[in-house]
Order: sequence, then structure tokens, then C-alpha cells
Amino acid sequence: MRRTAPLAAASVIVVCMIAWPAARPADAAPTTFVHPGVTVSKAQLDFARTKVNAGAQPWKGAFDQMTASKYADLNRTPKPRATVECGSYSNPDHGCTDERQDAIAAYTDALAWYITRDDRYAKKSIELMDAWSAVIKEHTNSNAPLQTGWAGSSWPKAAEIIKYMYTGGWANSGRFATMLRDVYLPEIINGSDSNGNWELSMMEAAVGISVFLEDKASYDKAMAKFRTRTAAYVYLSSDGDLPKTVPGQNLDTKAKIVSYWQGQSTFVTGLTQETCRDFTHTGYGISAISHVAETSRIQGQDLYGTDVGERLRQALGFQAKYQLGATVPGWLCGGSLKLGLGPVTEVGYNALHNRLGIAMSNTRTLTEQQRPAGTNSLFVAWETLTHGDDPN
Repeated sequence: MRRTAPLAAASVIVVCMIAWPAARPADAAPTTFVHPGVTVSKAQLDFARTKVNAGAQPWKGAFDQMTASKYADLNRTPKPRATVECGSYSNPDHGCTDERQDAIAAYTDALAWYITRDDRYAKKSIELMDAWSAVIKEHTNSNAPLQTGWAGSSWPKAAEIIKYMYTGGWANSGRFATMLRDVYLPEIINGSDSNGNWELSMMEAAVGISVFLEDKASYDKAMAKFRTRTAAYVYLSSDGDLPKTVPGQNLDTKAKIVSYWQGQSTFVTGLTQETCRDFTHTGYGISAISHVAETSRIQGQDLYGTDVGERLRQALGFQAKYQLGATVPGWLCGGSLKLGLGPVTEVGYNALHNRLGIAMSNTRTLTEQQRPAGTNSLFVAWETLTHGDDPN
């Protein structure tokens, strides 16, 4: 008995180790990916479809806005090219606008098909995705990483709906996956040391692509970069006297940080790294944060309850206050702000207000004022339709 007791004890330990695996980290890839699962889930699509078919507002108005747009045009002709060359502010623009807008159109058509079940929309979405996957080889020039991030954020949203929901078949889905893996992912997965909205959009695309490819390693890498960049993009008073930084940028003095934060030296909760640049670019960053948080939630890990959610809440509230017309104090951006936040509040507002019950009065006013939220023609599209007051 003395010899078997240790063996029995060891067996118990082994059984316990098997029965109680280590907890999954808050931002790790799921054991099994959920599809469709990039920013929009099946439950959310079903909710939108039910509301639109019932003629309920604001969803019906949002749907009508979407289907009346150029992105839902069934006569749209895709304009793919092998090399998309994008300089600063898309100058030169060799395929940049065409690529972004074809990607948004593919997503628009996928949404239109889901709600109407009109096969013409699904076939148009497939036509757009197939046209690009047959041709594109690379992105070049200074804006290549950002361009890849923007277009790469829309493509997987379209592909997820078509591949996993459309029963009419998609013969070239494998070639499309190869395009995302070989042309898009390498350009974005290592991030960027430029303004924070760049890396946030790039990680949004990388996370979405990783879901479609079911690539756990890329998902984990992108999510880790996303968490670091989000913490460095939105300031919370709990961060200390200075904002957090991204290690590779070597922002190791207050002077460097202030310069990187557009000359802003007073840091308050909700301020972003680009608030004093303009609200449009700030909106890009906020939107990307909300999209990644939403994808993560669909994949089984809710980041809204972490610092990501708190930073998103505070960033939305801070920017919404001034977008609505609050007087700008002298200490903030020299007393002058360039407004223009864009249609970027629905996803974060729905998650934080409707699901978690946080008041968010300024964000609510702005969100309702802007409905139906349309598209910025870059990577944000139709979020009143997909996320407006959606409990799922």
C-alpha cells in the first residue's frame, strides 16, 4: 500500500490537470472560431433583418440609405489591379479608392443579400471579391500599410457572410483566402509606428482576416498589438502623469510624448493621441477599437469589461462632448478643435450603453443625432443597421 499511494495521488494530480486547464487569456484566439464573426454576428444580422422587414426605425431607414448608395449598385464594375499604389493622403491614388470602395461594396452587397435574400446581391459580392483575388499582388508607396488595413477591414466582413451564410456556393473562396493570407496579412501584421489610427486599423484588419483564415497565431499577435496600441491611444488618469507608450516608438521623454500627442501637454481621461490633430483621424482610431472589441466579443472574449472598454467609453464621451458643441477650454489643443468625428459611435455605444447599461449621455445624443450612420468610404459602413440598439 505504501508504494501505490503515491501513484494514486499522482493520478489524482494528473486528472486534475486535465480537468482544469489554464484559463484562456483575455485576448487569446478562441478554441473554435465563430462564423460569421467579424464585427457582426449571425444574431446581429438576424436582428437587423427582422427589424427591416417589420419596417421598424431606425433600421429600415438605415437599410434604405444603404441600398440607395452607390455601394449597393448591382451594375457596379469591379476595378482590380495587380499593384495598388497609395502615397500620403492617397496621392498618388493608383487603385486606392477603387480597392477600398469595392471592398465596402462587397460588404454592402453581402448585407443587402442577408436582409433581402435576393441572390443578385450575393452574386455581386462574390463578383467583387473574385475580381480582386484574381489580380492583386501588392500594395506599395508610403500609405500601403494603412490602405491595406482599410481595405483589409472590409473584405473579411463580406467574406464571412457569404462563405458561412450564403447557400448558393462560392467556388473561389479558397483563392480569396490566399489573397488575404499572402497579400494583406504580411503588410499589416507587424504594425506601424505612425499615428495610432494606422496601427489600430491595421490590427482591425489583421484580427478580421485571422478569423476568416482561422489563424490563431496571427489572431494572438494582432490582438496583443491592439491591446498595447489602444492603451497608448486613449489616456486614462490611472495611466499616471503621462500616457502609455508603444515600446518600439522610443517615446522615452515627456517632450517626445507631448510632440507625438500633437503638442498637447495636459492629459485628461478620454483624450486621444490624435484629438489635437483632428476628430476625423481620431474617429478612425475609435472606430477600429470598437470593431476589434466587437469581433473579440463574438469570438468569446469580451474586452468591453477590460481597460479596452473603459478607454473606448471615455474616448467616445470626450470627443462626443465637443462634437456636440461644448466650449473648448484654452488648455485643450490651444483652445481650438477640428471637428468631424464621422459615423463611428454606434458599435461602441451599443455595447457599452445597451449591453452594459452605462449612461453615456453625450455619446447617446450624438449617436441618435447622426442616425442613420452611413459610411466614411474607407472602412466604416452601415453601423446603425448592424449595431443600432441591438441587444445581441
